[in-house]
Amino acid sequence: MAYDNIIVDVEDHVCTIKLNRPDALNALNIELLRELGKALAEGQKNDKVRCFIITGSEKAFAAGADIKMMSEKSFTDVFSGDLFTPEEAAIMRIRKPIIAAVSGYALGGGCELAMMCDFIIASDTAKFGQPEVNLGVMAGMGGTQRLTRLVGRAKSMDMNLTGRFMEAEEAERAGLVSRVVPCKKLMDEATAAAKKIAEKSMISVMAIKESVHRSDQMPLSEAILFERRVFHSMFAAEDQKEGMAAFIEKREPQFRDR
Repeated sequence: MAYDNIIVDVEDHVCTIKLNRPDALNALNIELLRELGKALAEGQKNDKVRCFIITGSEKAFAAGADIKMMSEKSFTDVFSGDLFTPEEAAIMRIRKPIIAAVSGYALGGGCELAMMCDFIIASDTAKFGQPEVNLGVMAGMGGTQRLTRLVGRAKSMDMNLTGRFMEAEEAERAGLVSRVVPCKKLMDEATAAAKKIAEKSMISVMAIKESVHRSDQMPLSEAILFERRVFHSMFAAEDQKEGMAAFIEKREPQFRDR
């Protein structure tokens, strides 16, 4: 499928989606977000895809939501049209892992998109922020909610209320990103991580993703019970037998996703 705002490449079971609005620093408009949702949905159905990477350019992962698109809209427009809700839901429905490879600016909607992914690998030039307060509004795709869960109340308040940017090293210390690498090595690192995930049993991978996401939505006791029951259920899968046999026999497992 041809896209106007993204570039999609599938190789070695990894689907890399590059945001491609360079003149707007990859600002997120509805067209781009819809294309992103469609590309992810196609990859979800494609047995050759086992992991996704979402990335931008060296200068900007995404510098925010498209302000020109939003500037003339009224409350009635955004409320009745439920601005960003269907597009976010399409991303969050994806069951296969999604890695955000972030270089340069990840601001506003760009930071929120990165946080919708399962984890973030950042270059040493990455800058994260929720500067919507400077526009007389606030975050609307998780910038006050996911960010708070990831970095804590104090840093989330600081970023959302002052609009300050968080450099890559601070983002790693705070728990927003999983690792920081030199800019030139970003895609190599993200691709290596995606390929490593692609080697695993897709049953295990999707179950882990679902279980980790449930941790944000349940009390600890309920979340532990959910995790344990999913763990128990995996003993019905052939991949569990293969994985444990391979360990005992000191060989690489040959998972079949069943």
